[in-house]
Amino acid sequence: MTTSGVQRAQVGELELAYETFGAAGDPPVLLVMGLATQMIGWPDDFCRQLADRGYYVVRFDNRDIGLSTHLHDAGAPDLMAVLGGDHSSVPYGLADLAGDCVGLLDAQGLDSVHLVGASMGGMIAQLVALQAPERVRTLTSIMSTTGAPSVGSPSDAALALLLTPAAGDRDGAVQQVVDTYRVIGSPGFEFDESALRDRAGLSFDRAYDPAGVARQLAAILTTPDRTRDLKSASVPCLVVHGAEDALVNVSGGHATAAAIPDAELLIVDGMGHDLPRQVWPQLIERMTALFDRAA
Repeated sequence: MTTSGVQRAQVGELELAYETFGAAGDPPVLLVMGLATQMIGWPDDFCRQLADRGYYVVRFDNRDIGLSTHLHDAGAPDLMAVLGGDHSSVPYGLADLAGDCVGLLDAQGLDSVHLVGASMGGMIAQLVALQAPERVRTLTSIMSTTGAPSVGSPSDAALALLLTPAAGDRDGAVQQVVDTYRVIGSPGFEFDESALRDRAGLSFDRAYDPAGVARQLAAILTTPDRTRDLKSASVPCLVVHGAEDALVNVSGGHATAAAIPDAELLIVDGMGHDLPRQVWPQLIERMTALFDRAA
């Protein structure tokens, strides 16, 4: 298995950190991760299993997370003001993160990719498919939503987590991640606390930037509803959602599949707002079947 290690691409004024798995000549798959989650949220083994199917897998850190550029000068947005309708403290929207994806493809010389996004990454991937459909061979939107306020809402407990003040040290940050996934994780599958603590610790060591996470959250909160636009989407699409998702209610998955013409919908019983290892075989099988049909 060929892996690149972390590399960096210049995308406009930003530097995006990325890593690849597999052979560069194979059909490319770009994995886009969600809010507050670095590219290692796509586990190494998951990426290797996709690459073993004959795909060139690229994962990367969005702006304001991990080893990519952090917009420190923008400061932390006033989320309460944002919720009240004042967007003056918000430095960018999800459309800008979609532009980052296209810029990363340009930097790597990739004309088009199978695009896979999870949570906020699914929102970003939807926008890429709308803004630059010629760059998208297929779209897989996982545990995401359309942006319509009537669907995909978090539970009260999950919403409280989004607004909880960030921890001040490594131990606290790791514990906060564990506590979060006890609420939003998959109740139908084993809770792998050890693996979660390892990933949370590695994420803290790579970069810890609560203000950057707040800027990403503000981008989600201020990006318009995509439902009407998605009805014109022209790429083959798979929508995946956990039936027990407390952060993005499963209604968001249903709405996404209903909006995109001919989209396939996979609802996974027992799955919450994460990617339990036990789901990988089914997920990879459905994703690669979509890829193969598009080819």
